[in-house]
Amino acid sequence: MNPLLSSLQPYPFERLKQLFSTVTPNPAYAPISLGIGEPRHATPQLVLDALAKATAQLAAYPATAGLPALRESCVNWIQRRYGLKLDAATQVLPVNGSREALFAFAQTVIDPTREAVVVCPNPFYQIYEGAALLAGAQTYYAPSDPALNFNVNWDNVPADVWAKTQLLFVCSPGNPTGAVMPLSDWEKLFALSDQYGFVIASDECYSEIYFREEAPLGGLEAAAKLGRNDFKNLVAFTSLSKRSNVPGMRSGFVAGDAHILKQFLLYRTYHGSAMSGMVQAASIAAWDDEAHVVANREQYRQKFASVTPVLETVMDVRLPDAGFYLWAAVPGGDDVAFARDLLAQYNVTVLPGSYLAREGQGLGGANQANPGAGRIRMALVADTAECLEAAQRIVAFIKNTHS
Repeated sequence: MNPLLSSLQPYPFERLKQLFSTVTPNPAYAPISLGIGEPRHATPQLVLDALAKATAQLAAYPATAGLPALRESCVNWIQRRYGLKLDAATQVLPVNGSREALFAFAQTVIDPTREAVVVCPNPFYQIYEGAALLAGAQTYYAPSDPALNFNVNWDNVPADVWAKTQLLFVCSPGNPTGAVMPLSDWEKLFALSDQYGFVIASDECYSEIYFREEAPLGGLEAAAKLGRNDFKNLVAFTSLSKRSNVPGMRSGFVAGDAHILKQFLLYRTYHGSAMSGMVQAASIAAWDDEAHVVANREQYRQKFASVTPVLETVMDVRLPDAGFYLWAAVPGGDDVAFARDLLAQYNVTVLPGSYLAREGQGLGGANQANPGAGRIRMALVADTAECLEAAQRIVAFIKNTHS
């Protein structure tokens, strides 16, 4: 067996299952889960119709590079969303959702014949860590800073770490914090990439769920603003799962540096990760339509406007820049006990923030507190009434146990 498999840590939801294994939820309350970030709004009818009309595609093997029509649809969306014009043949590639692509990308980029470091934010989407470890790299965890709106202070990453870095994962809007990285941070990271030669993988799957008038800044958009029109050493990852409420369809795309994408396509050709023709047809329908995205975003805006003020009365929590999570500090500071006792007493599931982060910095470096400790992630994916009911139970729980 691959010995690197032993370096993987249990996935957060497996840890949550173990935590709850001895808990009997209060039967007086119907269960409400805010634990898993799985979109639950209705799938747009236009996507379902496109799937139904494309069943003949099942009779043929799909090409790994995807249909030209899908790649054109992707670059057209990029132009509408970010004002950028990309080459559909060389600068965009369909993928089976951002999770699969993020993992595969690390296997493509990392050179295990020399010392390799992967830098990722902390807390983080757990695929970053697993992808790095199975590619034979070491991980360095750069903690989010509440004083910087939960963005990372990249100045705190030592030069000797950057010197060994081959890949940097960034997530903007962030999971779980919802923070959007400012242009000044992008400028700093591009300069570091030029100096040390590492690749930047920008995870942007929450980019279309936001609460202010201005849409979140994307990595490719930031590069263009700074005159980097070749997107050197930058690849952005996006997905239809959250934007269009189709997590089961597994569809997204990557875009950016044409040289890197050429190598990524080579890897994927052997990896056997071509997207089903049916899914490609439905993806074209989704990327070409913006009305359902606007309606979806409005549902989240109304939901967060209802729920956040309720929780603010008892918790340190505020409206995020984007995404569908609330990243809240818990009274008493014990996020694991909070999640366990909340389930037992009020039958509401939340995810302990410490399960999404790591202590220390990796690489055997100096000690570092777990930046997710003392917080919980709440996914507001259910309808407004259910989320509001969960918030009211959390308020009651806190008043009864922490007042």
